[in-house]
Amino acid sequence: MNNKPFQIDGIDKIILNHLINDARTPILKIARDVGISGAAIHQRLRKLEKSGLLAGSKFVLNPKILGYKTLAFVGIFLDNSTRYKEAIKRLKEIEEVTESHYTTGNYGIFIKILCTDNEHLMQVLNNKIQKINGVARTETFISLDQQIDRQLKI
Repeated sequence: MNNKPFQIDGIDKIILNHLINDARTPILKIARDVGISGAAIHQRLRKLEKSGLLAGSKFVLNPKILGYKTLAFVGIFLDNSTRYKEAIKRLKEIEEVTESHYTTGNYGIFIKILCTDNEHLMQVLNNKIQKINGVARTETFISLDQQIDRQLKI
């Protein structure tokens, strides 16, 4: 097993920075800025994908436009650590759960959820999350504002 981080060169960094800033940047524009062919850009992108560095590309929805105005983080206390896999399986069935993390510290699981309002949040907590077998209790933090949302700098 190789524990060395994947190495990228200056051209890869330029390509990635273009695409991180705007994933719709035309390949030919990037090629002109870098001074190499569009085919060479495609080749480098395939290499970066194959390495696992690129985890995909996607459009990012603005949840507020769809009516999801409450973002919360929930720490989930499990009554037994052996319940983790089953709890995750059930959390995947709850569409409001957008992220989950297996963490150190007090919580067995830490999740991010999006709800339309506080009442919706309460319903998700009481009727879905806290009914999962193995969930002993939860601790909820409502996000009032997000000031930082960025990719890793390369």
